[in-house]
Amino acid sequence: MRSVEDHLTRVTAAAVAPRPVRVAISEAQGLMCAEEVVTERPMPGFDQAAIDGYAVRAVDVDLAGALAPEDIEGFDSGGAELVGLTAGEPMVVQLPVVGEVGPGARTPIRLQPRQAVRVETGAPMPTLADAVVPVRWTDGGESKVRVGHAVESSAYVRRVGDDVQPGDVAVRAGSIIGPAQVGLLAAVGQARVMVHPRPRLSVVSIGSELVDIDRSPGPGQIYDVNSYALAAAARDAGADVNRVGLTERETSRMREVVEAQLIRSEIVVICGAVGGSASRAVAEALSDLGELEIVRVAMHPGSVQGFGRLGRDEVPTFLLPSNPVSALVTFEVMVRPLIRIALGKRQPMRRIIKARTIGPIASVQGRKGYLRGQLMRDERSGEYLVQVIGASPTGSSHLLAELAEANCLILVEPDVEELSTGDEVEVAFLAQRG
Repeated sequence: MRSVEDHLTRVTAAAVAPRPVRVAISEAQGLMCAEEVVTERPMPGFDQAAIDGYAVRAVDVDLAGALAPEDIEGFDSGGAELVGLTAGEPMVVQLPVVGEVGPGARTPIRLQPRQAVRVETGAPMPTLADAVVPVRWTDGGESKVRVGHAVESSAYVRRVGDDVQPGDVAVRAGSIIGPAQVGLLAAVGQARVMVHPRPRLSVVSIGSELVDIDRSPGPGQIYDVNSYALAAAARDAGADVNRVGLTERETSRMREVVEAQLIRSEIVVICGAVGGSASRAVAEALSDLGELEIVRVAMHPGSVQGFGRLGRDEVPTFLLPSNPVSALVTFEVMVRPLIRIALGKRQPMRRIIKARTIGPIASVQGRKGYLRGQLMRDERSGEYLVQVIGASPTGSSHLLAELAEANCLILVEPDVEELSTGDEVEVAFLAQRG
């Protein structure tokens, strides 16, 4: 029996990353950037108002807000027009408003000393203006404005190149492109970007007992659950998924379907027909495409599984159990990391934390357990607590409803047969719902 770590090492060594492609930035979200995006223009490209207010020369309002001297008669205002001047009270500077500028204005306005121009956020700054007085610091006047607070030079002004200078790297290779990166690419005029695309994954379902969900099962038949569940798991991991659905067990047809997917995929997942003669029949049917090794891995659920590199391009190909829970757990442990590596993720594995059990947990000795669990946090201590889902201490490996309720996998080492209440155990976070 092969250890989980040994088998996972063989699997991840087969990771195939698709070649980088150039896509529109609207399609790049969530993907890894494959190039250094160097800006050619400064951002912003012109001095602009950072707030609604009045563009001024800071020197013209430097008295605003200062306390008026006791000797008002002999006070030199330096040419500033002061209103309501009272000894010991904050001084107010009044300026004529000589124009108004909004975003997108193309005709420049030249500001003269001791003048103001009404500006909106994003508007180009008038010539000679070096600051913006926020509206809240004024009386909001239209022909004349009274300013009650001084501002420093450059206050509330976005200068040319404040965000990005020509030659700066806007988005680095290896960065995940999120909303901020998309916005930055748009801001520097980058319509398309080179990215590592999502790996293409195909899901093929095998089983004479299976019917698609748009049909009613006959005697001895069940719905094809796996192809839908595994396709959803692959999309959640970041793959571009093609759910092929059901295919016949007949050798030539099975080979034809799988070979067609090898041409169009970086990963192929075949579900069903694991164990005994069924798995040997699948391996033999695909033998001229490469070796599909059927092995026992020291894990539960999902001990029996198949893996190989098939086709001319040696595409990683998995044969997963027919039981939906075993198939999803095996996918989580073996296939998901391969997808994450192909996406270029630095950490392809789920986040692992320590938690204390709030009930006994049993496992299968000699196999690493991946048991469905409910993870919670103690409000007082902040400590993570976990309990196994199901009536028994091991849960029930065949109940899909229990997996749907799980928010983590409890990882039990092969040499541990039972955990008691209060024992510390590792758990892997699953994707959060809602």
